[in-house]
Amino acid sequence: MADAANPHRGEAVLSLGGQPLVLRPTFGALVAAEEELGSLFALVERASAGQLRLGEMVALFWHALRDRNGLERADFAEAVAREGLAACTPVLRALIVQVLKGGG
Repeated sequence: MADAANPHRGEAVLSLGGQPLVLRPTFGALVAAEEELGSLFALVERASAGQLRLGEMVALFWHALRDRNGLERADFAEAVAREGLAACTPVLRALIVQVLKGGG
């Protein structure tokens, strides 16, 4: 899996266990996340209020994964939890910015 993110497409790199995973918030990815999580605007509001749940963050990341390469969602979720919130917050912020401003 290529580890180079294209910032012009709104991509961000999430490093899990030393493995870089590229997240790309495409329209299709955001629609899939919204179908699972409900309104993305509400998700952004919860995040800004410090009320976003770990499962919601994992779901958003999962749907935005550019290439899963056989990765199972449960394993992905465990890896995100092991990495910790401090490591994931900048990537979450980058995705939220893309949700709000669009582009790519």
